[in-house]
Amino acid sequence: MTPPAGTGPFPTKGSGPSPTVFPETAPGPTALYPGSFDPPTNGHLDLIERGARLFGRLIVAVLRNAEKAPLFTTGERVEMLREATRSIPHVEVAEFEGLLVDFARQCGAGAVLRGIRAISDYEYEMQMALMNRRLDPKVETVFLMPAEAYSYVSSRLIKEVYRLGGSIQGLVPPLVETRLRAKWRP
Repeated sequence: MTPPAGTGPFPTKGSGPSPTVFPETAPGPTALYPGSFDPPTNGHLDLIERGARLFGRLIVAVLRNAEKAPLFTTGERVEMLREATRSIPHVEVAEFEGLLVDFARQCGAGAVLRGIRAISDYEYEMQMALMNRRLDPKVETVFLMPAEAYSYVSSRLIKEVYRLGGSIQGLVPPLVETRLRAKWRP
């Protein structure tokens, strides 16, 4: 049985049929949620909101990778994520390059948050988690499944659907849709 809203360990913030629940203080460890976020999706935001409830501090770590050709610059992705997460307590957005475990050490993070949508994600994520554990056994990887509504959403798919003229409404924050419109005029 679910306790009434506003009771239990976390007070309720917001209103409506499914209020978002956040801790008043920031207990617990620091975690990183790394990715390219090109562009950020509502699936990413779902994991960020849920991760913020699990960890005392959640750093959304935007990968800067010179070998890839992203649609949005690292600065644009950081800006979009900061705007989209500004009302979520205990969330910071930063960019990084190099080994994730090095950035985790630099930030004092003891956990890495990763989303898994399908079995194919699990195989890749397991390899990365095991390599990160080998590089630094003090950094744990925590896997979360996205909400059902976003279980098929990926940044790659969003870009492809939008480029081909399809609707991405409800799959990305409105600010991301505006930025996509500025990049591509379908």
